[in-house]
Amino acid sequence: NLISKLSDKRGFLWNTVKCFYVTNQSPPNFTQHVSEQSKVTDRTSRRLIRIYQLYSRTSGKHVQVLPNKKINAMAEDGDAHAKLIVETDTFGSRVRIRGAETDLYICMNKRGKLIGKKNGQGRDCIFTEIVLENNYTALKNVRYEGWYMAFTRRGRPRKGSRTRQHQREVHFMKRLPKGHQPTHPSHHRPFDFIHYPFSQRTKRT
Repeated sequence: NLISKLSDKRGFLWNTVKCFYVTNQSPPNFTQHVSEQSKVTDRTSRRLIRIYQLYSRTSGKHVQVLPNKKINAMAEDGDAHAKLIVETDTFGSRVRIRGAETDLYICMNKRGKLIGKKNGQGRDCIFTEIVLENNYTALKNVRYEGWYMAFTRRGRPRKGSRTRQHQREVHFMKRLPKGHQPTHPSHHRPFDFIHYPFSQRTKRT
């Protein structure tokens, strides 16, 4: 009858509108999602922990965290205070760095000075690892945008407000502590690839 025909047409039009809406929705922006999540502390994922030294390009020595809360780049290869424990803060490249010997985190205060802190949960104690074209690594503070960890030729810390990414003072190289061997795969192998056996169906695809 007429009523049922009108009802069928109305249902057809409604389904058409829904299909049009779904197909015209913009796809999720994965890059934007990664960028946004990298700015927030990840409290759900398992943290990756690495152990290494930071070799300063300018001083020719290693970054060390001293018991008096001072940070410098005057340590020799293998010095106890040069051994650093690096913890990931997000699934991106943000990290917290603390001295293995002193258990103090490397942080930056509002004057751009590097200091050691017992509690490293603040944004002033988080650095973004930036791998440069020359294969050195720069460490940019998260709280103070554009301020980098840096040391002079004598190994003294340089104020963050006077640093730029292209300067040699902010360039570091990651090195294993002298005589140190990884005690756990997660310390130096960020990802383990799992090889699953192929079924006949998987091989055909």
